[in-house]
Amino acid sequence: MALVLIEHDRGALNDLSLQALTLGRELSAATGEPLEAVIVGADGAALAPEAAAYGATTVNVATHDGLTDFAPAAWGRAIVDVAGRTRPSVVLAAGTDRGAEVMAHVAAFLDLPLAANCVEVRPGEPFELTRMRWGGSLLEDATLEGEPRLLTIAPHAVAAGEAPVAEPKIETFTPPLSDMDLAVRVTERVERASDSVSLADAKVVVGGGRGVGSAEGFAMLEELAGLMGGAVGCSRVVTSLGWRPHADQVGQTGQRIAPDLYVACGISGAIQHMVGCKNAKRLFVINTDRDAPIMAQADFAIIGDVRQVVPALSAALRPS
Repeated sequence: MALVLIEHDRGALNDLSLQALTLGRELSAATGEPLEAVIVGADGAALAPEAAAYGATTVNVATHDGLTDFAPAAWGRAIVDVAGRTRPSVVLAAGTDRGAEVMAHVAAFLDLPLAANCVEVRPGEPFELTRMRWGGSLLEDATLEGEPRLLTIAPHAVAAGEAPVAEPKIETFTPPLSDMDLAVRVTERVERASDSVSLADAKVVVGGGRGVGSAEGFAMLEELAGLMGGAVGCSRVVTSLGWRPHADQVGQTGQRIAPDLYVACGISGAIQHMVGCKNAKRLFVINTDRDAPIMAQADFAIIGDVRQVVPALSAALRPS
């Protein structure tokens, strides 16, 4: 049996969990076993039908007075509790920041290895898998042993596909949590007021690097993104300079995006940044340096100063 973590934020589903469910269903089918899901927190219970739509025959919903928001160790303890009762052959989650953190706790609790960022999994004795290493700069072939096998699936490595279950079983349980399990948890949120499209959902992302020149220089990127119905991102050096908040950072230590079009303005293309935008369908680069590393990945490029090219693009897109 495969057990999949359904990740959510106060009841808002992370769509990458649907990719994890799809992989879990494929692994279950290969061994003739059922697929089960685990959702942590009462506010995630409404997602049970969604899990069933992607093949989960049983949805285990963890409820506890302390599970009012994200708590990585507590989420891990809930998964361990379900695994102890259901004896899955594999436990997996999406390779998000939360998924990786929770599964690391599961691995520590069970004293088992964890294979992170898998792009291909072949069940057997042992499991054979391919996973991303060094920020996605190389692929590693490896084997995974243990009972159960623990892994995370790299974002967008598997296309989500529905396979509805007619009458899924909903199991509600209360995991045994200690004060230590709840020592690290979200207790308060300060949301940034914004009407713009989020980086995670944007079909177009306009990213800026050091070549933009200043924090004020991002105004022209905001205009271009607005005209294209997109969002603005940035490189790590930009956040280090204090020009943009960390929430806008695209890269290995920032957000990983998958837009239809990524417009990279004044970005050199360090490997850490390319990890964050590698799933963009098209890469359009604007840079004065024709030898910048990002040029090797570009589908389209303009060799020029972003402070001249971007306003010209906006002028061409602006309604007359």
